[in-house]
Amino acid sequence: MRLQGRVAIITGGTSGLGCAMVERFAEEGATVFFTGRREVLGDEIAKKTGATYIKADATKEEDAMRTIALAVKSNGRVDVLVNNANVPSGGGPLEAASMAMFDLAMAYVRGAYAHIKHVSPLMPAQMQGSIINISSVTAHRASAMSSYAMAKAAILHLTCCAAADLGMKNVRVNSISPGFIATGLYGKSFGLPADAADATNERVADVLSKTQPIPRAGRPADIANAALYLASDEASFVNGSDIVVDGGLMCRPLSESVAAFQAMAKLFQ
Repeated sequence: MRLQGRVAIITGGTSGLGCAMVERFAEEGATVFFTGRREVLGDEIAKKTGATYIKADATKEEDAMRTIALAVKSNGRVDVLVNNANVPSGGGPLEAASMAMFDLAMAYVRGAYAHIKHVSPLMPAQMQGSIINISSVTAHRASAMSSYAMAKAAILHLTCCAAADLGMKNVRVNSISPGFIATGLYGKSFGLPADAADATNERVADVLSKTQPIPRAGRPADIANAALYLASDEASFVNGSDIVVDGGLMCRPLSESVAAFQAMAKLFQ
């Protein structure tokens, strides 16, 4: 019960990493509010975990304000914010890139900024708080998914800026950079509808098991465990840090990562 008595908000909680964090935080005693756009899934997860689902678009400032207000109205506080919501981005050369996809990827950076902006004034009053931003290994090295990678790099710098600003108020801001994690994100990036993409997780996991030194696919629970650490008092002196959870992927040459992405693409051809 490492989060007993804490109130947490998790964006993008209806599938993948977000769903795993909702489940893990609830298991550890937190009162969890989570957002997403798929209402049926949100209601199912809420029923399973006891968390509260809020239908919201994480890119919109008004939805961020509404989400935070609902959590405060119910519990009088917010202790943990996880900016997890994101959008997949297909790969390919820059000259063929969609500017609409670039704008959408950056909208999630704006959404994370808005959530931090509106939750941070609440946390100093209670003399503690933890904000966790989900970035990616693609923020650390070149990627064929250029729009996604640039947005995730922006998330890393947002983390540093917010940590410098809020740390003196005892509010910690950190990030997690997942490697290849078996979720529906890959299917979505190749154009599959969300529900169909989520059904490809095990096929994706088989490919991913061969992409990093640890010979298994990353799982959403791996990210949820890292987020739990950052949300807990065990990380009370951790601020402005990024935890890479990738099974050693970044220890391998970039060419091998490109080959892995190409192998992934074959699944959806």
